[in-house]
Amino acid sequence: MKIIGKLIKSGFEDLLNLFYPQPCLLCRNTLQQQEEFICTACRLALPETGQHRGEALVAGQNRFAGKVLVEFVFAYLYFTRKGKTQRVIHALKYRGHKELGHVLGRWYGHQLKTEYDLHEQIDLIVGVPLHPAKLRQRGYNQSDWFAMGLSEALEIPWSDQALMRTHYTLSQTGKNRLSRWENVNTVFRVKNPDFVANKRILLVDDVLTTGATLEACTASLVAANSQSVGIITMAATR
Repeated sequence: MKIIGKLIKSGFEDLLNLFYPQPCLLCRNTLQQQEEFICTACRLALPETGQHRGEALVAGQNRFAGKVLVEFVFAYLYFTRKGKTQRVIHALKYRGHKELGHVLGRWYGHQLKTEYDLHEQIDLIVGVPLHPAKLRQRGYNQSDWFAMGLSEALEIPWSDQALMRTHYTLSQTGKNRLSRWENVNTVFRVKNPDFVANKRILLVDDVLTTGATLEACTASLVAANSQSVGIITMAATR
């Protein structure tokens, strides 16, 4: 029955694409079969960091030095203002394309599994939570969708029940590092310490800038006796 269901779904999607072809989010050319959100040409042109391959310094490593202990900090893409990555992140966060986060997570997850053996180093994947009011407003947490994609590719459990955001904070955009830290340093709490205790946690967010939000989340996880915390983001500023 599952096979029949997949065939019906595939046929319906093919028919839908025939009459309503989907454009690539970046170049607006029509997506071909098996392409998701971004065409192959644009995907190959995305500014990947390659950090997990040792091709560059670990993104944000110096931003966490002497503050919290993290095992690694990787970003999938470099973020530049008005660049391709910003357009992708904008589509994910503000245009309702939540499934795009899942796709990006799968793409990067496959790289991390085959090129870095990350699936052997992590017990649980956790996304940076949104405040319930922000979650209701947006309808979804973009970091969780990226985390779910990573979870599928890496075959590592994911949960949105590890961390919670206890205070509604203003947007971090435009703030300097000190202001960002003051904005988030007391807003995250581990829901159930036993759930994360002695586990190797992969903490996931959308964009790494100063690292204040991730630093605050990491501090909460470490205080709850997590064995270790590694960080992966969809993108990072240079």
